[in-house]
Amino acid sequence: MPHFIAPSVLSADFANLQRDSEMLNSSEADWFHVDVMDGVFVPNISFGFPVINAIKRHATKPLDVHLMVMQPERYLQDFKDAGADGLTVHLEASTHLHRTVQNIRSLGMKPGVAINPHTGVSLLEDIIADVDLVCVMSVNPGFGGQKFIENTYRKVSQLKELILKNNSKALIEIDGGVDLTNYKKLIAVGADVLVAGNTVFAAPNPVEMIKTLKLG
Repeated sequence: MPHFIAPSVLSADFANLQRDSEMLNSSEADWFHVDVMDGVFVPNISFGFPVINAIKRHATKPLDVHLMVMQPERYLQDFKDAGADGLTVHLEASTHLHRTVQNIRSLGMKPGVAINPHTGVSLLEDIIADVDLVCVMSVNPGFGGQKFIENTYRKVSQLKELILKNNSKALIEIDGGVDLTNYKKLIAVGADVLVAGNTVFAAPNPVEMIKTLKLG
């Protein structure tokens, strides 16, 4: 199965958001990855609904929205209205995860669940059959440009086994530190979606970088 590339717009030039959105439209990227941070669940604040609305106006590809926020269930309709096609919430931040996942799906979005580097794959056992995507954080969330955590490979292999055992259709997404040194190995161990921020937007030719990551 071919893998997907989801450049993280957190690394885009916000003074030229339309330009960078149109670049992604013209590239081989599959999704726009949109990181939302609240300064509570993670030690950083990114952006909210006005920026997502602006991205949606220019994007011709799905918005893969990743909520690094406490009590994400408070905002599901708002993110739907802002243009999210997929909505991923953190296992660590959602007390009633099944209800949140069901509500995301009922709103017409694809539900995903994310886990931090210290969270074991086994905790996904009871939710894996209900989600379309699992986002494995390969850095501690909150900031771009961090060093990739090597234990991620083992977690992806474990997660792949869990997905197959439960007949889940969930895709495995890797978020954090994805670059030319690790992307092939991530695909080899079972990753389906690669999120890349600095690797894409800091490249001399972002379109060519996306093409390289896409070829695998």
